[in-house]
Amino acid sequence: MGVIGPRPSWTELASDQIARNESADRFMVALSGMVFDTSIPTEEMGDVTGTLPNVNDHLVRRLFERAVGNALRLELQPNGWSVAQGKRLSWPVDSSSPGMAAILPGMQTDIELNHPASRRRIVIDTKFTTIFTSSNYRDHILKSGYLYQLYTYLRSQERPDDPVSLTAEGMLLHPQTGGAVDEEMTIQGHQMRFKTINLMGDVATFEMGLRGAVLR
Repeated sequence: MGVIGPRPSWTELASDQIARNESADRFMVALSGMVFDTSIPTEEMGDVTGTLPNVNDHLVRRLFERAVGNALRLELQPNGWSVAQGKRLSWPVDSSSPGMAAILPGMQTDIELNHPASRRRIVIDTKFTTIFTSSNYRDHILKSGYLYQLYTYLRSQERPDDPVSLTAEGMLLHPQTGGAVDEEMTIQGHQMRFKTINLMGDVATFEMGLRGAVLR
């Protein structure tokens, strides 16, 4: 990626002074340190400040999705798993009117895991929201739209010539707000899991939570 030379030590980084004309580099140096430290940025007071343009819900959701996908790749690829992000799915359309293709929405998974040796496929949909909503009758209930979306991902991709597709698993993964949630059910041969993960702990806890969500 155009980066050359050995990585500087932390002593060298600490002693490196950024001059006034190099102030634009300060944020990039801070980001590089965060990568090596596997740190997570917060809005609390710290030693380094920076402004990200256009910080919105979409960006935060995307960051969460990428963080989960990359962590899973590091954890699972050595064990024979493949990790795909942003995979586009096709609707199993038998026939349609001439204008249907132009108005049919696309389908794209956040993360898809495949392990050929165990014949497992897991579709993970990351949502940077609380896992529960409320109704007139219950205070804690899964959000129906997310549930229907995951169900559609699994059922629409079933093919007789792909036995793994008939037992593919699905997971809704949310950040943990309040108590931890880890529930599952099986519908028409597909295990569907609903899990939260703690983003406020250390890196090891985060990685262990992801590993435990997949490996069994």
